[in-house]
Amino acid sequence: MSKKQKDEETVIDLDSRKQAALAGKVVLLVLCVAVAGMALMGSMYSLKENEYAVITMFGTPSVVEEPGIHLKLPLIQKLNIVPKTINGFMIGSDEETGEYTPSESFMITRDYNFVNVDFYVEYRVTEPTKYLYASENPVDILKNLTQSYIRDTIGLYDVDSVITTGKSEIQAAIKEKIISRLDAEDIGIQLVNITIQDAEPPTADVINAFKNVENAKQGKETSINKANQKRNEDIPAARAAADETLKTAQATAEERVNEAKGQVARLNELYNEYKKYPLITKQRMFYEVMEQILPDMKVIIEKSDGTTQTLLPIDSFTDPDAQTQNEDPKTDTSDTDKEQQPVDGE
Repeated sequence: MSKKQKDEETVIDLDSRKQAALAGKVVLLVLCVAVAGMALMGSMYSLKENEYAVITMFGTPSVVEEPGIHLKLPLIQKLNIVPKTINGFMIGSDEETGEYTPSESFMITRDYNFVNVDFYVEYRVTEPTKYLYASENPVDILKNLTQSYIRDTIGLYDVDSVITTGKSEIQAAIKEKIISRLDAEDIGIQLVNITIQDAEPPTADVINAFKNVENAKQGKETSINKANQKRNEDIPAARAAADETLKTAQATAEERVNEAKGQVARLNELYNEYKKYPLITKQRMFYEVMEQILPDMKVIIEKSDGTTQTLLPIDSFTDPDAQTQNEDPKTDTSDTDKEQQPVDGE
């Protein structure tokens, strides 16, 4: 090989080394830029209004609540996002299908009846640091506590209360127990509300029976309302009638009392006159009584021959028709007239 060829190979080798070195520098530069970009991206985070940011540095957490873009030290500080919003979960039924989950919904009541009950639980995070580090899974703890207190409380009520009238009371009792227990556990989570979604017996026949009971109760309430309405209508009418009767009785009593007082006053006046003039007063009283008795009195005289004649009242002397009606049918009118003259002459 000539010297010229050797020189050419040496030049080519040097060029290859230069190109390889240049390529290495380019790759290194790209890697540096990538690492810097990743570091820059890892040092920035965005926080929404409904989120907490928990930044952990060397095992010490700190909470950021202000929304917006924030910076942190990459690879040194660790970021955890915790929601502030109200979240929830079902107990007793599947959220997607809505069907009962027997292991959660099937319960026994105080009167030894079975019932399926499903609940919806709402909660929110109040202390994000405790929520992340005070327990392994605070939501599971809340769910377990809720299931325990649900069964404990349902067992204190009869099936009728669970299905119909006692739902509000049961919800309030369960909520109070859970809140008290969460305060004691202090895991950074708070119960917002718990509601009974549905409650029914586990068989169709029992369901229909309870529906009939509920319909009967509604019918009872309707009848009671109608009866109250009727009572409200009848009582004022009865009171008005009673007031009218009472006023009439009072007026009659007052009239009779006044009449009695008037009679007493007349008797007192008559007694005073009697004390002054006893004989004249007795005669006047006798005449007044006779005036009341004689107009209605019939005086009939029977003769020895069996005939009769009416002398009183006086209208028998002035009214021939009345005299004829008062005489006996067997009486001889002609004889009577003949006999009457001596009497008149007397």
